[in-house]
Parts: sequence; C-alpha cells; structure tokens
Amino acid sequence: MTSATIKLFLPRGDAKSLRTAEISNWTGKAVAAPRTELDQLLAREELEKAGVYILLGSDPITNAARAYIGEAEIIRERLKQHKTKEFWVSAIVFVSKDENLTKAHVRFLESRLLAEATQVGRFVLEQNQAGGSKLPESDREDMEVFLDRIRQLLPVLGSDILAPIAQPTGILQPGGVLVCRSKGAEARGQRTPNGFVIFIGSTAVLEERPSAESYPYVLVQRKKLIADGTLIAKNGFLVFIKDVEFSSPSAAAVVIHGGNANGLTAWKTTDGKSLKQLDEQS
Repeated sequence: MTSATIKLFLPRGDAKSLRTAEISNWTGKAVAAPRTELDQLLAREELEKAGVYILLGSDPITNAARAYIGEAEIIRERLKQHKTKEFWVSAIVFVSKDENLTKAHVRFLESRLLAEATQVGRFVLEQNQAGGSKLPESDREDMEVFLDRIRQLLPVLGSDILAPIAQPTGILQPGGVLVCRSKGAEARGQRTPNGFVIFIGSTAVLEERPSAESYPYVLVQRKKLIADGTLIAKNGFLVFIKDVEFSSPSAAAVVIHGGNANGLTAWKTTDGKSLKQLDEQS
C-alpha cells in the first residue's frame, strides 16, 4: 500500500463525533459520524452526491460485529431509509469531490467492498453480494485506486472491516511465526496490532482440562469458535479453518491448551525461545 498524507477535520473537536477525512492528491472524501449525529450527517452537502457507505454496529442478539454496505446516487436519501435498521451505531460515507462518480462507479465499488469484507470475515454482512456493474478498463483502474484509499481511511475512521486478520506488515515480528504446542496439538501465530492471530490449519486439544471450569473465558471462547464453525473436530484435535485474532497471546494460548495458559511462555520460536524471552531481548 502506498504512503499517504491524511487530513482529518473535526468540526466539534471530538474524534468520536462527526468528522471528515481526505488524502492528498485524491479526489475522494470520507464523512463519518455516530448514529446519534445522523441529522448533522444528513445535513452535510457531501451527502447530496453519489457514493458508497458503510453502516457499522453489532447484532442485538449475538453481539457479533455487523455491517451494511450500500451505494446510492444521492446518499442522503438512502441513509434516511436505514433509520429502521436497529443494529447500526455509526456510518462512514465515501464520495468524490469532483462529482465524477456515476451510478455504475458506485455499484462497482459496492460490489468490490462487499466481496472484500466477506473474504476478510470480521463482520457479519446484512446483505447478499451486490450485482456490480461493468466498467471500461480505465474506469475500473480508477475505481481500484479509489478502493485503495478507502482501505487506508477506514482504520483511521475507526473500522477494520477491510483489514485482513493476518495482514502482512513492513516490520518483521521478533522470532517470526511462533508455535504453541499442547498434547500433540500445534498452532502457529504471531502478534498483530490488535493482539495475536492464530493461523488457519492450526490445531487445539479436543478436550478441555478439568481446570478450565475455573476459567469461564476458556470454555466460552472455545464453544463460540466451535459453534460458528471456526474450529472443527478432525483426527482427534480441533482444527482452525481460518485465521482468528485474539486480544492477547494468552487469550490465544488458552484455546489451544483447553485450559489456563501463559501466552508469553506458551508461544515459542521454532528453536524454543519464548515470547517472553523475545520481549526481554528487544
């Protein structure tokens, strides 16, 4: 991803309130706001234009992260229609400052955003895949550049909906990929900006330790991963069918061990050096 100079404007001086974001030498613009400031968002002149938008929130029953991705020729009118949706608590809108986005452009962007968010899998999406639209080659290239800028701005505006769980970084993690082993199970992972990721194909013990009863988090987390199909039983172990991010190395390790575990000592390099030792050396 290319470097970028981002200009954030906080009309009320509050980073959680309504805000706009622009990138140098980019024709697009983002406007974000919490639902509590929907009227102020709808009053913005940017919402008179064509664009794409993302509504963010959580499922009222499961509390899983939930999102709706849409497009419209007039964003303001479409957002008004979403007042009936209960789940969302914030909105992010992307438009073009030079008004060059057409209906075909925003349908293309919506389709690409939906496909990418589905692949990343951080959020449950409210709708099925959009139909998209056919664009001339030059327009498709322009929209891919627009998408790159959306990817850069989303984390700045508070959403990781397009951020891969196991994303490559320019800074190598100390010790490279780490390994956690327990009773034949073997998991691979590494630290991330949000905590720790366990990679697809890793295994965890099938049965919890008796001591797990004293650590409700272990049981709840494992049951959740099994229930949503992330962990499946195979050959006497639980297997991760996708990358999964946890809040810390220990939160990841307890799932592998099926009981209490210290992530700083459980995660090691291939030559046996613990994460704690790596931290002490840095």
